[in-house]
Amino acid sequence: MSSILTNTSSMVALQTLKTINTNLSKTQDEISTGKSVASARDNAAVWAISKVMEADVKGFKGISDSLSLGGATVAVARQAAETITDLLTEVKGKIVAAQEDNVDRAKIQTDIDKLIDQINTVVGAAQFNGLNLVNGTQTTVDVLASLDRQSNGTVVTSSISITAQDLSTGAYAAKGVLAGSDGASTNNDTAGFQLDNGSGTGTIVIDDSTDAFAAGDKVTITIGGKTASYTVSQADVDATTTADLVAVGLKNAIDALGIAGLTVDYDSGTPGTLAFTNAGTRDLTVSAQFKNAGSGGLAALSTIDVSTASGAAAALGNIETLIQTSIDAAAEFGSAQSRIDIQNTFVSKLSDALRTGIGSLVDADMEEASARLQALQVQQQLGIQSLSIANQAPQNILALFR
Repeated sequence: MSSILTNTSSMVALQTLKTINTNLSKTQDEISTGKSVASARDNAAVWAISKVMEADVKGFKGISDSLSLGGATVAVARQAAETITDLLTEVKGKIVAAQEDNVDRAKIQTDIDKLIDQINTVVGAAQFNGLNLVNGTQTTVDVLASLDRQSNGTVVTSSISITAQDLSTGAYAAKGVLAGSDGASTNNDTAGFQLDNGSGTGTIVIDDSTDAFAAGDKVTITIGGKTASYTVSQADVDATTTADLVAVGLKNAIDALGIAGLTVDYDSGTPGTLAFTNAGTRDLTVSAQFKNAGSGGLAALSTIDVSTASGAAAALGNIETLIQTSIDAAAEFGSAQSRIDIQNTFVSKLSDALRTGIGSLVDADMEEASARLQALQVQQQLGIQSLSIANQAPQNILALFR
């Protein structure tokens, strides 16, 4: 049935053309923006997910900057520790030279003092953006390393903790706590002697009769390249037999080293005295060193005095402890820097993976969009022609009335 009031064919053609135009407009938007989901109207769920992921990518950019800054700071500290190790090795060379009697120990001591000055310069200059990890002003430094999104949507941060190392030489205060020891220095804060193989003997005396110990004070004894130490606690200070407690603590630490042929005897009847006997097959060098609480990690450098034979002997053992301190510091920084570099690489790859995921959700398939555009343009032309034909249908009814 034909009607001049209701043109069904025209309405169908019009609706079809509207659908084609809507699809064509959407395809053109995809081509112009490059996204199949450009706004929440296109796909609310996918758009919301993509925005959360984009926020995470932005956060990881800040994480990467933080890791780069932290890595640079640790690299400076590591380089300083390695340089200080080299300088301390030079100091050891001077000390070894001072063991010979036929040398000018005063000139050697002058060279050592210059090297110590250079160590102080390195420690002072080893800062990045005002942060110095080797001068004793820091304990730990946290480097922002990651953003962790939980299943409930909350976000927490995680950090890489860097342990600062104290390689400063300041704040040393001598205490005569090694008075009575074999090879004691003038200030009685270092001592050293040789234990000949077979039957060599020597004595270390812990004496607090003149200078009392404070909590945090430390006595280190190096024997044949191995080190034992004891740090004084507040409980030790509060006791009436602090020297005995320190001596017993040192004996236990030395015994734990397991040095073949070495025995260390402690007699409670002789307070604070440790008697060393070397029944082994090799000579052993013994050196003792005091470090007061609050002093720098290399503060004992100020106790090195090779102007005398006994001082040179004590310095030979003490420098080993100081070299080990700087080596440990360099190793700690090297490990931390490696960890930061690994995390920085991971964050970069993670950011790329997130961007790829976002792209798979919202980016338009340009090949498909191009093919769809051409098809829709043809459909639009046909729809316009079909609507034109449908609109002419009522005029054909006039022929029935002629």
